[in-house]
Amino acid sequence: MKLRMARSGAFVLLLCAAAGWARADTLSQLSESFWAWRAQEQPFSEDDIPRIERPSDFAINWSSSVVQQRRQQLAAFEIRWQHLKPVATATVSEQVDYRLVGSALARVHWELDVEQGWRRNPKFYVDQTLGAMYILLLPPPPFSAERQQQIISRLASVPVTLHAAQENLTDMRQPFALLAIDALKDLPARMQTMQTALAAYLSPEKNAELTKAAAVAVPALTHYRSWLETRLPAMRKDTAIGRQKYLFFLHNVALLPYSPAQLLAMSQQELSRSFAFESYEKARNAELPSLPIFPTQEAQIAEEKIDENEIRELLTRQHLLTVPTWMKHYRNLPLPDYVAPFEDLSVTDDLTGPSRLEQDGTSYIRVPSPNLGFFHLSTAQDPRPIITHEGVPGHYFQLVLGWTIADPIRRHYYDSGANEGIGFYAEEMMLQAGLFDNKPKSREIIYSFMRLRALRVEVDVKLALGLFTLQQGADYLAQTVPMDRATALSEAALFASSPGQAITYQVGKLQVTQLLADARRAQGEKFSLLRFNDFVWSNGNVPIALQRWEMLGDTRDVPVMLRSPNP
Repeated sequence: MKLRMARSGAFVLLLCAAAGWARADTLSQLSESFWAWRAQEQPFSEDDIPRIERPSDFAINWSSSVVQQRRQQLAAFEIRWQHLKPVATATVSEQVDYRLVGSALARVHWELDVEQGWRRNPKFYVDQTLGAMYILLLPPPPFSAERQQQIISRLASVPVTLHAAQENLTDMRQPFALLAIDALKDLPARMQTMQTALAAYLSPEKNAELTKAAAVAVPALTHYRSWLETRLPAMRKDTAIGRQKYLFFLHNVALLPYSPAQLLAMSQQELSRSFAFESYEKARNAELPSLPIFPTQEAQIAEEKIDENEIRELLTRQHLLTVPTWMKHYRNLPLPDYVAPFEDLSVTDDLTGPSRLEQDGTSYIRVPSPNLGFFHLSTAQDPRPIITHEGVPGHYFQLVLGWTIADPIRRHYYDSGANEGIGFYAEEMMLQAGLFDNKPKSREIIYSFMRLRALRVEVDVKLALGLFTLQQGADYLAQTVPMDRATALSEAALFASSPGQAITYQVGKLQVTQLLADARRAQGEKFSLLRFNDFVWSNGNVPIALQRWEMLGDTRDVPVMLRSPNP
């Protein structure tokens, strides 16, 4: 990574101190200090995979001086990392850990200096205000005293955060501003609904404090919305990050060896495959009735509980994956009234965290209806496709395993390419294992998911390279999946503001399946699918290219890191 040049004397001293420290440093020490810093610095986002536990003294601060300080701190971490480059005799595990820390540093560089949502994306500050509060609403009750106070503190900090937003947003893009404006519509009524519904779970004293915090947060957010509206005509309309910066993300952050052209070719091949397989399935099921929709939430919740247990039994019976006896469950619950006003801010689930392994994972469901959006409609017909991806053996299951890894570097590291790739791989694995044979029409849902994941790659790449506008990306998804317009626009908006996220499902799955094939060829009769899957799941936060290195001693997919994201 290219270090930014120090301009101040203080920064020069900081770098010198860091370099001196590095001579007696270890990678574990660097990792420990970096992840502690990251828990304070990492921005909130719509994605549920990067959610992390924050320290009790966490405070949201995006002032320009703090942003500059973070850049300096990142440069010091980079110097420490470069001084720790493994020697030739280092083990593969040591070299993998080194690349993981380098990837984590590159992600921060990407956020602060390349993608720069804090300068370009007004929706970024909706995530740092309402989004930061919303995440605290997602774990089921009870609401501890600390959690109550954090909700209040994050609301109370909204005016300061938005003051920083108006200073920082010097390169705003109109499509992102429109998303922020839409996210803040009807805010006073929505906030009041949330407060009223939450009141039963808070102490009288905290209710009073929440009312006071909301009374300063809502006007600040309303003013921010008006401020954006007045500046819309002067904003740039392009959102593309550009080829060289996109390559920096692929090679340095995601540790993917591919070019944009290769990604598009991969997606087109998988898109054709999904169309063909779905066509076969529909012909096979032509005489079958459509899947019924559950009559009530209670019926759907009861069925999901049965289904999740049956999935665990199938994993064990077919020797697909080891299911630890201590692993809690992934459960459906009705969407709480205090979450509903802000449900569009992020995924309505709670996958727990390193300090909450004794708790069930939770996915909040809507009232079953034929008018639900793409994913919610699928769960109202059959909970299992989403259980498989999001719950067991997907994200909840895999993340919990990751949070038990002894190595703190791997325990804290996250990469959506591995996480989402494993979730998508799990869908097809369970399809082939016969999970959906008792409801053949559900196999059509899985194939529609496949088509969406292939299309996401194309939309992500074309948005990043400027070949699609946000609206064109949404139109393409809505027409080709097909899916409802609201979900399509939400998907495209996330892809445009977070380049590289949408490719993770398809590309990650292809990497896992290629690794499986190569492992089977290399190991012959000694190959065990159970052993393979247990390895991948237990290292599920680690990019697949690095898992290949450890499993097969093969470095061909480990990319050479680019020195600069600039042409």
